[in-house]
Amino acid sequence: MKLIASLTSPFARKVRVVLHEKRIECQLEVDIPWDAETHVPDYNPLGKVPVLVFDDGHSLFDSRVIVEYLDSISPVSRLIPQDNRQAVNVKRWEALADGIEEAAANIFIEKKRPAALQSADWISRQQVKIDRGLKAMSDDLGERLWCSGDSYSLADIAVGCCLAYLDLRFAHIDWRAAYPNLERHFEKLSQRPSFAETVPPAS
Repeated sequence: MKLIASLTSPFARKVRVVLHEKRIECQLEVDIPWDAETHVPDYNPLGKVPVLVFDDGHSLFDSRVIVEYLDSISPVSRLIPQDNRQAVNVKRWEALADGIEEAAANIFIEKKRPAALQSADWISRQQVKIDRGLKAMSDDLGERLWCSGDSYSLADIAVGCCLAYLDLRFAHIDWRAAYPNLERHFEKLSQRPSFAETVPPAS
C-alpha cells in the first residue's frame, strides 16, 4: 500500500496524520499534480492528491474516503466514533476544515494566473468563505478541549491541518489574533508526534 501525495497538500497531510495515529505502515510517494511528468492521473482520474494505492493497483481517492477507510481497518486510536450521531458531527468538522482549505487553494491557484486575468470577485468570494469558516470553527470549538466530544478525533486532525495550511500559504491572515481559542488548540495539536512529523516544507 502506498500514498501518493504532495507534501504541501493539507488534504494529503490529513491522511498522513491519520496513518501515523493509527500506526499503519504505508509507503509515501511524492507527486505534484501540476508537474508535466505527474503520474497522479494514472491512479486518480480527477488528477488530485492524495491517492491511496493498494498492492493490486486498486486506488482510493478523496481524503475523506481514505481516512474513513484507514480508521476502519485498525482498532488503534479510533478517530471516527462508532455512534452515528457523533460520527456525523466529526465529519461535519472535517467538511468545514476541508471547505476552508478548498477556498484557500482556489485563491492560491487564481493568483498564479497573470495579473490581468485574475478575478478580484472570485478571490473575494473565496476569502469570504475562509472568514466565515474560521468564525464558525472558533464558535463551535468554544472553550472545549476537543472539537467533537470528549476526546481527540478526526475533527481535530482536520482543523489542525487546515490552520497549518493557512499559515503556509496565507501568513497575512492573522487568525490567531482573531480567534485565540483556535490558536490554543492548534498549539496543542502541533505537539503531537503525528503533526510534528508531517509539517509541510516552507513555501
